[in-house]
Amino acid sequence: MKRVPSLILMGLGVTLMACGKSPEPQAPAPQANADSIAAAERARADSAAADSARRAQEEAERIARQRAADSAAAAAAAVAEVRNMLAAMVHFDFDRANIRSDDAATLDQKVAILNANPDLRIRISGHCDERGSDEYNLALGNRRATAAKQYLVSHGVDASRIETASFGEERPMAMGHDEDSWAQNRRDEFEILSGGDMLQKP
Repeated sequence: MKRVPSLILMGLGVTLMACGKSPEPQAPAPQANADSIAAAERARADSAAADSARRAQEEAERIARQRAADSAAAAAAAVAEVRNMLAAMVHFDFDRANIRSDDAATLDQKVAILNANPDLRIRISGHCDERGSDEYNLALGNRRATAAKQYLVSHGVDASRIETASFGEERPMAMGHDEDSWAQNRRDEFEILSGGDMLQKP
């Protein structure tokens, strides 16, 4: 019986020792020193600067692309304008092949275009209204094409750069049988044969 209390006391002692054991000290949380704070700030500043530089580069590239697109569009518009000026027709009075004074300005524009584009070659085709025989109108159409060619040559364009053709009454623009239609059909048309890919505006 005497052993029981001593065993109890020993158990109590072990329990008390276990309960009274102080916890192990924990390592303190690392504190950032001044160098690491400065390094983090530099890293943030470098990242912000790199991001800003990237955005600036992207904006510069976007502006360059837009300028290139605008330049290409302007060049295409200029070429289209020159083509339209070159294609502008001249018209003739009934049974006549002389260049009218109001059409001389149209031919003067063509002179300037041909002089600004030395590789450009054109064809002038003469047309007539439906009155007169086929043979007569073919000859009249030829005289009309030749008259326009002679005007251009007399203003400095090399004759070898200009071909002529006559279609007589075969290719009417207007299908009516009245003076308005006939006036539209008495004309010279101008067609690019070569050298018209990159036309320069005079």
